[in-house]
Amino acid sequence: MKTLSLKIDSSIFEETEKIVSQLKKPRNRYINEAIEFYNRFQRRQLLEERLKKESKLVQNESMKVLKEFEKIDYEN
Repeated sequence: MKTLSLKIDSSIFEETEKIVSQLKKPRNRYINEAIEFYNRFQRRQLLEERLKKESKLVQNESMKVLKEFEKIDYEN
């Protein structure tokens, strides 16, 4: 485990304290779970952006291939 010191807005800290007391969960565990959840979310966002970029890169080539297939269909 790594030790981390961070500054949290008072309102976020107060809300967190209320939630962890209701959940009866240690603050450290709650924050670890929150960061893990957010990391998964961000990885998905990054993957989505990368897929969009790659899709745009191959879009023109895909359209050329599709037109070639259409020509073949019309010739037969």
